[in-house]
Amino acid sequence: MSDMDPARYYDEYGEREWERLERDPVTRMEFANTVDYLDRYLPDSGRVLDVGGASGRYALWLAECNYDVTLVDVSETQVELARENAAESGLEDVISAEQGDVRDLRFENEVFDAVCCLGGPLSHVVDDDERATAMRELRRVAASDAPVFVSVISRFAPLRDIMKFNLESSHGLLAPITEDGKYTAERVAEHADGEGWAECHFFRADEFEAELEDAGFDVEQLVGLEGVANRMKPELADASDEAVESVREVVRMLREDRAVVDFSEHMLAVCRV
Repeated sequence: MSDMDPARYYDEYGEREWERLERDPVTRMEFANTVDYLDRYLPDSGRVLDVGGASGRYALWLAECNYDVTLVDVSETQVELARENAAESGLEDVISAEQGDVRDLRFENEVFDAVCCLGGPLSHVVDDDERATAMRELRRVAASDAPVFVSVISRFAPLRDIMKFNLESSHGLLAPITEDGKYTAERVAEHADGEGWAECHFFRADEFEAELEDAGFDVEQLVGLEGVANRMKPELADASDEAVESVREVVRMLREDRAVVDFSEHMLAVCRV
């Protein structure tokens, strides 16, 4: 197993994944914009599957909105944290959490009233055929006409990260990632100095939409979750509340613009089965 294996990475990442969506104004925009669309498209009630739900940020929000939630994650540590967080919030009766893989979900066909795969779990399925299988699994377990929410990491995010933070050590990765979006242990060993992040496939918006449609989804909306605030975390962390609110408003105004979807760190697809 590679040191960049996603399950191992998120086991070691631990509680930082729970903290990620509230640690700075930009990650809070990712969460706020995501739940805006959940609130808009979810059915009034029912069973929701949260695939790759990690330590339960979205699962708790869903449970607080009176949905019955089943969380699945590849990381044993994240599943344990999700159970602890549900219990601390008094929601253990409506949130179940178990270890599992998006490529092989254990559930029967058409059993969930909505399906979520948020924050980028599909991005960690690097192989194209395996990712197609994962998308078909998300569709298979969703009831007829159920909404399915999928967010992935954009291709421009790692390119900007390398240029901004790791240019000298990782510039050799820029052209390969630009070409096909693949960030693998083999490429890191060949083109970069130092340790890598979890293996990933980084998406362009057109590619993301096409893969979902190939899996049988109708894509109703694509959304840029951080939009023009992408990679501005240090700057916004030091900005005034009034300045941050101005940025939030612009992000909301532009989040459905196709160019902004491609530019954003995370892009969300709202789909229908």
